[in-house]
Amino acid sequence: MQKTIGFALTGSHCTLEETLPLMRKLIARGYALLPILSPAVTGTDTRFGSAAHWKEELTKITGAEPILTIAQAEPIGPKGLLDALVVAPCTGNTLAKLANGISDGPVLMAVKAQLRNERPVILAVSTNDGLSGNAQNLGKLLVRRHLYFVPFGQDDPAGKPASLVAKMERIPETIEAALQGRQLQPLLAK
Repeated sequence: MQKTIGFALTGSHCTLEETLPLMRKLIARGYALLPILSPAVTGTDTRFGSAAHWKEELTKITGAEPILTIAQAEPIGPKGLLDALVVAPCTGNTLAKLANGISDGPVLMAVKAQLRNERPVILAVSTNDGLSGNAQNLGKLLVRRHLYFVPFGQDDPAGKPASLVAKMERIPETIEAALQGRQLQPLLAK
């Protein structure tokens, strides 16, 4: 039976392009994808692409209209729509809100709805303050049930010593491990 994966994108705009080939790879492996976009993605045009571009590209790749509102994300829980949910990139802002139980947008509501069903949520961290201001939030989330992390590490220890970025290419194998109830190891990657 085909598994449905929610693929949520948040505002680390420089990382969004990296997720597209991974989505194609997941579809090639037989997964159905449901895109979920944060307000930062749907409401911000950047040098990395316009909001309209991201919505259009994700619809084209997945064949599904993206979830853009809290009201659209809420049924994920009661209807059990997802086998797993990926948040990639997962910004420091998203980490902080997740760690503190805040669900004020579609991505955060999707996570809350997924956790309600005790189903896996996979976080692909991308934050400049993972080893400073967001370290405590990362710590809170590392011990939570049903949360799994894409292996991550420092992306530029000399230039940005507090920055952490997931190894995005490892999302498919992290999903597969999470669906089996295990954290992909090693968690800390070089």
